[in-house]
Amino acid sequence: MLAQTSNDAGLWCTFNVDKKLNKKFGLFLTEEYRMRENFTRSNLFYTDLGFTYKPADFLKISLAYRCIEKFQIDNTISFRHRGMLDISLKKKFGKVALSYRQRIQAEVRDVYSSDIGSLPEWFSRNKFELKYDLDKPITPYLAVEFRYQFNNPRAVEGNKLWSRNRYFVGLDYKRNDKSTFGLYYMIQQEFNISAPQNQYIIGLEYSLSFE
Repeated sequence: MLAQTSNDAGLWCTFNVDKKLNKKFGLFLTEEYRMRENFTRSNLFYTDLGFTYKPADFLKISLAYRCIEKFQIDNTISFRHRGMLDISLKKKFGKVALSYRQRIQAEVRDVYSSDIGSLPEWFSRNKFELKYDLDKPITPYLAVEFRYQFNNPRAVEGNKLWSRNRYFVGLDYKRNDKSTFGLYYMIQQEFNISAPQNQYIIGLEYSLSFE
């Protein structure tokens, strides 16, 4: 029997740097810190390192590695490693921009801690986003993401099922061609797992872009 859903609130702070190598290829580095338990406790810290390939204006492909430090209840740290492949499509209709991102991710955790430590979790994440151009530095957006669980050896009850939805409302403030600030509110809902949780997240972002 699945457990009753719990609720929590948190803060996610993200710093991103990307560098264009030429018209098609680029590199990026992302750092993110998250808090949980109603903004009172550290949740995790991660670093992304990856590259992008843009064969056409409407298509972008990204490949990235993520190193995760997940803080546990007993104050120990769970070390996790994730690989991600993103395929993103984007189309603009006047002032409205629509985008879709398909992400396939595989993650292992605490590799040497148990027999299943080296067994990867496999997920598919589908994200849809709508942005509206106000002809000003501020761009509002709405987004939704649906996660499908292919296989997770630590939560087999959710295998081959949809397991999580995310709903976003936010805005980006483009200070200049190089720097952008972001603010968003996200609701995350989990289901088809043994300990589902609803999370209510405030997100702060800062991005730097270099040609």
